[in-house]
Amino acid sequence: MRFSDEKRLLDELRCGNNSAYEQLVRENACHMLAVARRILRDDEDARDAVQDAFLQAFENLDGFEGGSRISTWLHRIAVNAALMKLRSRRSKHEEPIEPLLPSFLPDGHRENPEPAWALDAADELDRRRRLTFVRAQIDRLPERYRTVLLLRDVEDFSTEEAARALGIGADAVKMRLHRARQALRCLIDPEMRPVAA
Repeated sequence: MRFSDEKRLLDELRCGNNSAYEQLVRENACHMLAVARRILRDDEDARDAVQDAFLQAFENLDGFEGGSRISTWLHRIAVNAALMKLRSRRSKHEEPIEPLLPSFLPDGHRENPEPAWALDAADELDRRRRLTFVRAQIDRLPERYRTVLLLRDVEDFSTEEAARALGIGADAVKMRLHRARQALRCLIDPEMRPVAA
């Protein structure tokens, strides 16, 4: 959507035009739902978060100054709505990340160093299978680590933005991200090793 089209849409939304609301939802709902699903891993919770995000957006239209695209603004609202829903269900016990991390020898070297991964970019089917596998391994990470990894490495939040969104310090984001990446590497390593001839 061009800037002039976005400005017109925003003006129509602020005037309460129902077809503008429908257009906004039609053009952005799928992407927002995908974002919420990545964070929440539950379709019903993701749909609720997207609904909450649209309600927040509609209630705060006057506060949107147009400094970014409407879709970018909605994306941030969807992420925040998903994070709020995540916080509301945090009462369940979360598994520790330590069993997923690599182990180290007393001299600081890895106990089982991994060989280089075998990646065959020419095989599209293999690439898709590996992508599905990696997504499944991300889902195995404990929630607070998985969420930081998704915000930083998938949603492209800065460390400071992730810290604000999660209500934690930047150092905590960095530590969780480092541990999440280490754990993910350990989880996906067996799949990525070259096949012995």
